[in-house]
Amino acid sequence: MGVGLGNMPVTVSVSEQTEKESIPENAQNRWSVLFTNTMINMGFVISVLVPLLLCCVIDENQLNMVCAISFIPCSILSFLWCQTLEWDLSWEDVRIPVRLALKKYRKNLLGLSLAWCLVIYSSVIMNTITGGSSSLIIAEPFTGSVLGAFLVDGHGPKNLMIVGLLLQAMVGFGIGAMRDTVGNHIAAYAIAYGVFLGLGEFGPGNCITVLAVKTAPLAVHDLFYTLAAVSGKVGAFIGVWVFPQIIDAFGGANTAEGITALFWIGGGLAAVCALVTFYLVTPIVHNSMKAEDKAFHQYLEENGFDMSLIGAPCNEA
Repeated sequence: MGVGLGNMPVTVSVSEQTEKESIPENAQNRWSVLFTNTMINMGFVISVLVPLLLCCVIDENQLNMVCAISFIPCSILSFLWCQTLEWDLSWEDVRIPVRLALKKYRKNLLGLSLAWCLVIYSSVIMNTITGGSSSLIIAEPFTGSVLGAFLVDGHGPKNLMIVGLLLQAMVGFGIGAMRDTVGNHIAAYAIAYGVFLGLGEFGPGNCITVLAVKTAPLAVHDLFYTLAAVSGKVGAFIGVWVFPQIIDAFGGANTAEGITALFWIGGGLAAVCALVTFYLVTPIVHNSMKAEDKAFHQYLEENGFDMSLIGAPCNEA
């Protein structure tokens, strides 16, 4: 499952971002975000609401019917994946000069990997506190993702990611300061927590995939995206083990101190991630993948790589 399903987001994001280079410049990143991160967040909402509605309609003693009906979306997805995708084959059967690519893009890859590792904690905090079962709170990230999608082209993925992280840090610190009111004002706490999660998708959730794909050349962008995404999985793995211990150290999940401590840490990590993005991640422009490809080819020629080995891209063949 890890090799198959775990690799699906990487394949989808890389192929989808490549196809969006043909869309008008002022809408490329918007549609990229809507077709990837926004759809993922919509799936989270649907995955909570649909079983809930089915359980209300179907008798509780027939929950196996709920599982059977849930098989339908998986079947549709499997059928769609059987369709043939058009890939750029210019680097097919060519030994990719990974060493030269790492030498040129190591700073950007390090920044994206660290950023992805830090921003993934939002979903871990969510599952730690709510168990991932609150449909109301799950809907907030979807709203933030949609809003960010319509701003990403005007402000740029890097700038929007930094703004989202800084706003999320401010909200996190604000929730952390609500220690004495969390127990008495649950509604206000839930709203603030939803805004915290929404900002996580508004900035880093939307922009990290765009930056990971479009800041690397065609030859290695799938590899770089995979490495950055794996760093995010590592961050999630660490968070799953660390956050429950932090809650226990501050008094447990039933205490205000145990809950708000996570948001002090979350706000601090968001601020650190904003600094990492600012100093290490390269900003992108419209049609940046084509420009990056040309720059990378020139860099390879300067370093003695035989460019005659590379075939014509599929859109030029």
